Amino acid sequence: MVSFLISMVVLVIGYFVYGTIVEKVFGINPGNKTPAVKFNDKVDFVPLPAWKVFLIQFLNIAGLGPIFGAIAGAMFGPAAFIWIVVGSIFAGGVHDYLSGMLSVRHNGLSISEIVGVYLGKYLKQVMRVFIIVLLIFVGTVFLVGPAKIIAEMFQNGWGTGMWIAIILVYYILSTLLPIDKIISKLYPLFGIAMLIMAIGLIIALFSGVYHIPEITGATMRNMTINPEKTSLFPILFVTIACGAISGFHATQSPLMSRCIRSEKEGKKIFFGAMITEGIVALIWAAAAMAFFGNVEGLNFAMADHENNAAWAAHEITNGMLGNIGGILAVIGLVAAPITSGDTAFRSARLILADIFNYDQKLLKKRLLMSGPLFIIALILSQIEFGIIWRYFAWSNQVLAMVVLWTVTAYLMYKDKLYIISLVPAIFMTLVCSTYILLAPEGFELNHILAYGLGILITVAISLLFWNYAKRKRIPGITMEIVE
Repeated sequence: MVSFLISMVVLVIGYFVYGTIVEKVFGINPGNKTPAVKFNDKVDFVPLPAWKVFLIQFLNIAGLGPIFGAIAGAMFGPAAFIWIVVGSIFAGGVHDYLSGMLSVRHNGLSISEIVGVYLGKYLKQVMRVFIIVLLIFVGTVFLVGPAKIIAEMFQNGWGTGMWIAIILVYYILSTLLPIDKIISKLYPLFGIAMLIMAIGLIIALFSGVYHIPEITGATMRNMTINPEKTSLFPILFVTIACGAISGFHATQSPLMSRCIRSEKEGKKIFFGAMITEGIVALIWAAAAMAFFGNVEGLNFAMADHENNAAWAAHEITNGMLGNIGGILAVIGLVAAPITSGDTAFRSARLILADIFNYDQKLLKKRLLMSGPLFIIALILSQIEFGIIWRYFAWSNQVLAMVVLWTVTAYLMYKDKLYIISLVPAIFMTLVCSTYILLAPEGFELNHILAYGLGILITVAISLLFWNYAKRKRIPGITMEIVE
């Protein structure tokens, strides 16, 4: 319990201390007009109150990530606490804040276009395709996942296919309609409900007879059933993504960069939402370890149910929160991922609009950009869910890696303290390269070879970046578009 409490406190301190450092390194200018103010089109560029933007951002980036990922990550033991805390503050917070503020400075541009500004037009083309594919994966995952959960919860004769159709109709409406019609009205409510569920779990943990494992020399190891098959590095760092660092967040931040009224709100919205998500992930990881008795009990329970995190989440909420837990589970396990799925499609629409410089004021133009996305997602929904999820998990962290290199280039060009993003960029490069070499969906190489090649790939990418950035660096260069 002590380790859990200390982790919570460190996350909060991280927001106020390190979040302020990152904000100062970036250098906000309250006098700059934000995209929401300059380009208010009452569709995507709409000034909204900071508290509302925060809740929308939190719900956008959360989804199933800080729940399912945290439960699966808890199978490794208390090492998950360390990654959630360190990742949220020094990787995820930096990633989310800088990518979000760069979008603000670039008139709300999508992340693929920002990558092009700082890492070149060739990588921009690659990232355009990569990010759209990733967002379709996200939309499909958060289309099929909630449909399966609803079908299992209610069992009223409506199968998964029927719920997929219903959710898809909602996705179409929320993607096409102005952001203040559905998203700005429903999301804050769902965001509050998700936070209430997390608070309820904390109260249950403290008031019940639960034991949360401590971080000790004995527990700081891989505590999964088969540690040889599921190595702590790099699998833990891909398993817990949204609760530590996630590239998906960088696709969502431009949505909110078009709604922020002042640059002063950036820390609260981007860094703050990431830290809040880290707290939620920490709570779920602790609840998973405690509810099933210990880490070993969690591992055996998950093994008996095919590592189904949805089942575990449902058991935890009902077991720890009772009937209220069942209601909150519907909101937390269904509404939260659905609200990430629809904004994934909305982000993809905006990226396509940026690519083709296609105005989105008219409904028919928005439909033209988003229609093909829904057709592809419907086709992908027929593929086995686990396959889509595994490839999404890795590609998600690859995007985080690219975004970190992008913001590092920006900080270098502006003669700012670029080490704050350089270190996590190098680390995430090692995570992503090693993972794809080790994982079943990758090359399945033996550990020694995978780690060796992962280090070589990381060094090579780091040197390529350094050479590129040095060649392009011009003292005093200004790349932001603020007027």
